[in-house]
Amino acid sequence: MLQTCRVFCSRAGPSPGSLQPLSFDGGAFHLKSTGELTRALLVLRLCAWPPLVTHGLALQAWSQRLLGSRLSGALLRASIYGQFVAGETPEEVRSCVLQLQNLGLRPLLAVPTEEEPDSAVKTGEAWYEGNLSAMLRCVDLSRGLLETPDPTGNALMQLKMTALMSTRLCKQLTSWVRRPGDSLELSPERLAEAMDSGQDLRVSCLNTEQTRHLQASLSRLHRVVQDTYERLRRDAEAADRAGLAFGVKLVRGAYLDKERETARLQGTEDPTQPDYEATSQSYSLCLELMLTQVSHRGPMCHLMVASHNEDSVHQATKRMWELGIPPDGPVCFGQLLGMCDHVSLALGQAGYAVYKSIPYGSLEEVIPYLIRRAQENRSVLRGARREQELLSQELRRRLLGRGLRVSPH
Repeated sequence: MLQTCRVFCSRAGPSPGSLQPLSFDGGAFHLKSTGELTRALLVLRLCAWPPLVTHGLALQAWSQRLLGSRLSGALLRASIYGQFVAGETPEEVRSCVLQLQNLGLRPLLAVPTEEEPDSAVKTGEAWYEGNLSAMLRCVDLSRGLLETPDPTGNALMQLKMTALMSTRLCKQLTSWVRRPGDSLELSPERLAEAMDSGQDLRVSCLNTEQTRHLQASLSRLHRVVQDTYERLRRDAEAADRAGLAFGVKLVRGAYLDKERETARLQGTEDPTQPDYEATSQSYSLCLELMLTQVSHRGPMCHLMVASHNEDSVHQATKRMWELGIPPDGPVCFGQLLGMCDHVSLALGQAGYAVYKSIPYGSLEEVIPYLIRRAQENRSVLRGARREQELLSQELRRRLLGRGLRVSPH
């Protein structure tokens, strides 16, 4: 996934005194309305139901036939769409971003491109060109968001490389790059030169059709990133003076089932961790490695801790304080819109840089995207029981509080 990021580093050191541990007990839910909390509880409980996630597209089609498009759409907007999507129009997206800013959170715009890899329907240059247009509109929308006063930071964008280029060709290029003879033909320098110059690219391991598609894909990618020319120029100069710059979005791995199935079909070794505990241990070690790198290299190393796991977030904030990494420095946190708010809100209120991944678009565009993300994040959704409990506690507190409130008169 291509990330177009802008993260600024603070020169400030760690806060004096002892570390104040964050509390993810739902206390920050006071920032949410009762309606928002109720919708979140209902939607998260629905999404934790395996049949709904597995057969989501079929259930959506059945709902449209039974209830009609208008009523079915209204129910979706009041539930799943309203919980996980910023809206359809630029005005709705801006309203959502403003609400996040008021909560101390930052936007990470996500173009909701959803594809069955190399399917018969979603292939061809016209489909990829349509995705390019959607990405450029996202660039414009993100630029418009930056014009809004934002005390919490800058907007990010989340773009899929496979929305601009065939998934199959990406896999083939990955395997060919590992071959000693082909690696020079597909070197980053040669591909970058082809992107900048627009000249024909000749690669011996690709046939005519594949070469044409690669050339068109590089052209699409160039059109997306050239809005960032000055930033790229500054980064390139800095990298030339100081060496390699390094940025990482550290995720726990949502594609567990897919990776295991692919390995089984291909007869290759399973590349995934054997169990949840091993996954957590691996994430912890990688997190420690990257935080150490950030502390040593400062602005030359950036990290996004993309996790809904409370232990991982606690580890990150504790080590940031110990290593002298400021909350608004080169480390940020990433979570999905509509999920893990008890963690996101606590981080944001404590001054950490927290980004919420924000898909936007019409029901037809976004619902398939949401269902696919839910299928990829089954374990996250099933593990959201603690968030559901905290939501229930806050709702009970409000209801009981209202019931016991005595009029001052």
